[in-house]
Amino acid sequence: MLDNIYIENYNYCLPEDRIAKYPLAQRDASKLLIFKDEKISADVFHNIYNHIPSDSLLVFNDTKVVPARMFFRRDSGAMIEIFCLEPVLPADYAQAFACTETCRWKCIVGNAKKWKNDRLSLYNPDSEEEIERLALKADLAERKENSFIVEFTWSGGYSFSEVLEKCGNIPIPPYLNRATEAVDYERYQTLYARYRGSVAAPTAGLHFTESLLSSFKEKGIETAQLCLHVGAGTFLPVKDNLVQKHTMHRESFVIKKDFLQKLLHNKRKLIAVGTTSVRTLESLYFAGAHCIEEGSPTDVQQWEAYEISRDYSTSEALSALLQYMENKSLESIQLATSIIIVPGFKFRLVEAMVTNFHQPKSTLLLLISAFVGEAWRKIYDYALSNEFRFLSYGDSSLLIR
Repeated sequence: MLDNIYIENYNYCLPEDRIAKYPLAQRDASKLLIFKDEKISADVFHNIYNHIPSDSLLVFNDTKVVPARMFFRRDSGAMIEIFCLEPVLPADYAQAFACTETCRWKCIVGNAKKWKNDRLSLYNPDSEEEIERLALKADLAERKENSFIVEFTWSGGYSFSEVLEKCGNIPIPPYLNRATEAVDYERYQTLYARYRGSVAAPTAGLHFTESLLSSFKEKGIETAQLCLHVGAGTFLPVKDNLVQKHTMHRESFVIKKDFLQKLLHNKRKLIAVGTTSVRTLESLYFAGAHCIEEGSPTDVQQWEAYEISRDYSTSEALSALLQYMENKSLESIQLATSIIIVPGFKFRLVEAMVTNFHQPKSTLLLLISAFVGEAWRKIYDYALSNEFRFLSYGDSSLLIR
């Protein structure tokens, strides 16, 4: 079991003016901090390929942010904000987005005390005809402790993904302290985003451009994609000073068989683009361990990396997961992870990562500390002293163990 970890030890002073409220004009014009061989240097992000070994495999998260925040109005006039988190009926993301009449989602509801179980109508202040024809309604199906199950119904034969595109807003991070603007619909999305499902962007990927991706190919750097749908829990603060009392959020991910095969035979340096890719890659080991122990993979629990001693090699675990998929004739598999990566975690796959600069006292900062040790302090001190921009729209770093 871990020794007690206190979140106050992972705090630093982040002035408000160091939080990037908007993206730079060019995606790859951001600063890049490089941490290698315990030394720190700086460059511009569009030169990152010069700092990545040619025998590397870069793994990207190709999830797509959906406009999951909508505003409804009661007959009384009260405004209710509904923020879709994950599908419930149907539970599969692709099926939920394909629904054409009704579906149910787990949601966060703003101003929930004013919602008295009556049917809500979408707020349409400009009386847009197309939105009126949709007749989007929301019914409260179930109240949970920290969330709600909301049933949506609409007309017109549109898929729910089309409904969200017409009626929803991109849910930018709360610490930006501003409303969603036109720029966010393009820039709070990676260029390679493919599978709808996230309510927050995998922000390390926001810096990559088509020309950069081409540069990797020219240098012989391989790339691969996985998909983890980022949940709103990524912004949840660690409220209790004792980290062991924090409940980690659960996120769904999808792994394809050909990706797993590539991982299993990979002899290159594995570089994760973003903490979401790190969480997914490291979770694969435990999913494989479940196959060895139980015959099938199950969701990865928050503390199992620390509470259960396992001696399987990474190759054994990945092979077991791949064998399970082949036995079941599966081309892909969907699981979920609640893994929390804190100091003391044993990294089994990831050797380097590309990541932005994270909030004080956050689970993401704990992950960085687990990866680079106490060097996180000098990395963040350097970034603060050298005018780096922080958080989602901020600058980036390449951390090599």
